Amino acid sequence: MCQLLTGILIFTFLPFINALQHSPEEIGEVRSFIKAHMGHTVKECKKDTLGYIALPKPYSVPSMQGNFHQDMYYWDTYFTNIGLLRDSDFGQALNNVDNILFLIEKFGFMPNGSNVMFLNRSQPPFASMMVRDIYERSGDKEWLESACETLEKEYSFWMTQRMTPTGLNRHSNSATKEDLVSFYEYMRTRFTDLPALTDSAELFKQSSHLIAEAESGWDFTPRFDFRCEDFIPVDLNANLYLYEKNFAYFYKELKKKGADKWLKAAENRKKLLNKYCYNPQDGCFYDYDFVNDKLSPVYSSAVFNLLWAGVLSKKQAGNVVANLQRLEYPGGIVACEAGKRTRTYQWDFPNAWASFNVLSIDGLNRYGFKEDARRIARKYVDSIVGIYKSSGNLWEKFNGEQGNLEVNSEYDLPPFLGWTAGAFIYASDYLMNN
Repeated sequence: MCQLLTGILIFTFLPFINALQHSPEEIGEVRSFIKAHMGHTVKECKKDTLGYIALPKPYSVPSMQGNFHQDMYYWDTYFTNIGLLRDSDFGQALNNVDNILFLIEKFGFMPNGSNVMFLNRSQPPFASMMVRDIYERSGDKEWLESACETLEKEYSFWMTQRMTPTGLNRHSNSATKEDLVSFYEYMRTRFTDLPALTDSAELFKQSSHLIAEAESGWDFTPRFDFRCEDFIPVDLNANLYLYEKNFAYFYKELKKKGADKWLKAAENRKKLLNKYCYNPQDGCFYDYDFVNDKLSPVYSSAVFNLLWAGVLSKKQAGNVVANLQRLEYPGGIVACEAGKRTRTYQWDFPNAWASFNVLSIDGLNRYGFKEDARRIARKYVDSIVGIYKSSGNLWEKFNGEQGNLEVNSEYDLPPFLGWTAGAFIYASDYLMNN
């Protein structure tokens, strides 16, 4: 289907070509740029120093530049690994997963990133999915057995440190009072409308919600109204559902007893998601505010985690498709449905990010909505090619309505190769093969 000519990936025959705004040669230029530069995002840290946590193997960082983008981040790595595996760099993908397993063993959970500043929180759990991706290519059962034991430790963290009375999970943190004060002051540089709180109890409470939202990976978003610890996020629980399904798969592969308990856990989580996060009025899923016993009013692309993880019934998946216009724009999928906001967030309309564009394509494909998956993949590929042609780089996020870099941002926009590169490789491969 493809061949390498003069360093550029050329698609020789593709039925989707007429639907793309950009040529296969232009797509190939981006792929070649990724191939040439991805190695520059691989770092090493052999001993703890200046806050960096030593890791046993070389690790991928999100960006070649940016002071706070030089650590290995948790969920970013999943999407980076997608690209590494598809671009024939199994070795570095394995290195990344082994480093994550090392950190889980060291701390009992996977921190937000490989820096001491991140030890008070995690990030969306993706280690199980990364382990499965590696195992399905290597077939190494000895490695899988060790990895599975480590993943169970991480699962225990989520099930003991991040539980709610509903039986579903939330985001939170283990921040000290000093952490809370420091983080709140940092947040006032990102959101100038945040007041200077003089009451310490109020400050601690507000900052705790904000650090929990940083753990969600969606820092920051209207989904949680700056009260993240009060919410059951649909994407977090979709991921943990997939952990439970993966554990059943791992147990069967390893011929261990107990696969049924994991399938029961997954089924129970599905029932609870339907009980608390499903809105029968429009047939859609929302984050659930368990403190105030109501659904979030914000419809978001977190719903694609439910598709990707296989949580939904066929009818429910059809409802997601029926509501695609609430999130799908000319440049791809945006973070949240447009609406009136009290403040501007970067994980909101019109911003588009690599993560949920990948999960939307994969989830729609999983349920057989291939035409919709191809359309979104085409939009994402076209956006990234257009932005690359105008700027000469890949970036962390983009404007999904206009397909450009006119984004709402809470800090200087860093050039990104990691998860944007992985998402582009995934989407362009999807178009080539489907």
